[in-house]
Amino acid sequence: MDQSDQHFLNRAIVQAIKSAGEGGVPVGAALAWRGTLVSEGHNQRQQKHVVTLHGETDCIMKAGLFGRWHETTLYTTLSPCMMCSGTIIQFGIPRVVIADAVNFGGNEEFLRARGVTVDIVNDATMIAFFKDWQGRNAEIWNGDIGIPS
Repeated sequence: MDQSDQHFLNRAIVQAIKSAGEGGVPVGAALAWRGTLVSEGHNQRQQKHVVTLHGETDCIMKAGLFGRWHETTLYTTLSPCMMCSGTIIQFGIPRVVIADAVNFGGNEEFLRARGVTVDIVNDATMIAFFKDWQGRNAEIWNGDIGIPS
């Protein structure tokens, strides 16, 4: 991972911390094109009561009609769920950089099988942060990934 990747991953981490501070699921994302930030977003399922408003979907939504998806990289703090993975594939985003595939994962091979380059960083600080949050907020987390309460 180069300095540019670290910069955009840090932007995603700031978004995750922002979501946690708002009482939401701490997942953040940043979208970059040719070394330029296009958009960033964070999970707002709890805050806005919208089940599809994950960090990645919020980030992609905020990119609007950007249109050059095939030249972007999506940085995310947690391995994308199936919904977010489908959105990545739908818009042809060719590369995803993941800070934490320890606390949640499983869709990396799904993405790779569809031509997406998946780089897993497994940032120790982000892993510890999310694990702690997840332990204290199991009901919120389970709702976010569709596990009935």
